[in-house]
Amino acid sequence: MPTKRAQSPSPGYGEGRDALLRAVVTVVANGGLRALTYRAVAEEAGVTHGLVRHHFGSRDALIVAATEYSLAPAIEITHLGDTGSLDDWAKDVPKVLTDEEELTAFQFEVILESRRRPELRDAVKHLYAGFREATLEDLRAHGVDADKAMANVIFAALDGIIFQGLALNEPRTTRASIAKLRELIKSSQQNG
Repeated sequence: MPTKRAQSPSPGYGEGRDALLRAVVTVVANGGLRALTYRAVAEEAGVTHGLVRHHFGSRDALIVAATEYSLAPAIEITHLGDTGSLDDWAKDVPKVLTDEEELTAFQFEVILESRRRPELRDAVKHLYAGFREATLEDLRAHGVDADKAMANVIFAALDGIIFQGLALNEPRTTRASIAKLRELIKSSQQNG
């Protein structure tokens, strides 16, 4: 006899939308976008699938809302924007691969899907704009004389490091790559 998956407890009042969006992240992170159904999200969130449909109306609206939702927790866990010494810059970025691995996997799934589905591109552009802005603010908070172009390059490097970290699960390499990027930034400041 097949065993039934334990259902998540129903979200409390005021937590419903966030619980649904978090459920989308979990479903997509674990099964890819092909696994994303109203029923799968409802099961993960502990609600009825009709409630999911009622809140979002379409699968694309669900994906877009979850993509928008995913930005804040990712920035929060990395502490981008916090002040401090340049010696500590980006030291918490690897936490997205441990504490928020599902969130990170979800974001990359949507990013890749947006290449095939233009209706998701605006959400991905907004996601990337948020990360780039946070990177610029973070660099400046750490005393780096950065402009948007420099922040874009540095974020692109971080994005690639995180993608490789997610794909290869090599925490030591991720930390070493971020340390090397930090050295390059410090060197550019000393030579600039």
